[in-house]
Amino acid sequence: MISHWRQLFRGVLLSALLLGGVVQAAGQEVRVGAYHFPPYAIKPESATPSGLLPELLAALNRTQGDYHFSLVPTSVTRRYADLQTARFDLILFESPAWGWQSTPHQSADLHIEDAEVYVARQEAGRDQRYFLELADKRFALYSGYHYGFAGFNADPDYLKQHFKVAFTYSHDSNLLMVLRDRADLAVVTRSYLALYFRDHPEYRSQLLVSEREDQVYHHRALLRPQAPLDGVRLQHLLGELKDAGVLLPLLQRYELSMHGEKMAAH
Repeated sequence: MISHWRQLFRGVLLSALLLGGVVQAAGQEVRVGAYHFPPYAIKPESATPSGLLPELLAALNRTQGDYHFSLVPTSVTRRYADLQTARFDLILFESPAWGWQSTPHQSADLHIEDAEVYVARQEAGRDQRYFLELADKRFALYSGYHYGFAGFNADPDYLKQHFKVAFTYSHDSNLLMVLRDRADLAVVTRSYLALYFRDHPEYRSQLLVSEREDQVYHHRALLRPQAPLDGVRLQHLLGELKDAGVLLPLLQRYELSMHGEKMAAH
């Protein structure tokens, strides 16, 4: 009987040691802020967030043990305040035009670009000249986002005062407003639009996409000054993902590429 209890105790002790080893191997916790920004992050507050960011963090956690990256939901309007109050340690896919320079931060270039384009309903005789004059157009906009045509002023009152705007929380809703002639223009992320046409090829012939860009994203990572890792270390980890042949295929699945890297043919 005593031997049985000794064996049981040894088993419990071994399990505790193994569990301790797993916790230690998990690395230092790094909290990553995320708001709904398709295709980069889709419903990060849900039990099953999706998009590029969750997949990227999972890849980082699989390929190294120094850090464990976890998702922390935030909102489009609250994200910089949350970074400053240390609710999370870093946020990815932030463009310099979006007004975060006054927030204490470190910054790292992700070498990933994207853009926003105008989308109108296809009609007879309508071509790229339709996008030259915007002042008289009815816009379907994503609430809280920054737009180049408005000088990157995201304040809803300013936008309502100076433009004809309707706000939603969905690119799909904005595109449907255009298709149903409830808006003249939607402004949509190019990567998202490519995925939308992949899923809804029937709409490709019904929508006219501008060659003119509303803005070009020059994506950076913002890290709080006391974050567990700095920008140089983050770039190094992403470089290891790229060298391992993981990063570029992941970006390509979301219709994105890095500077100097061409998209694979689909």
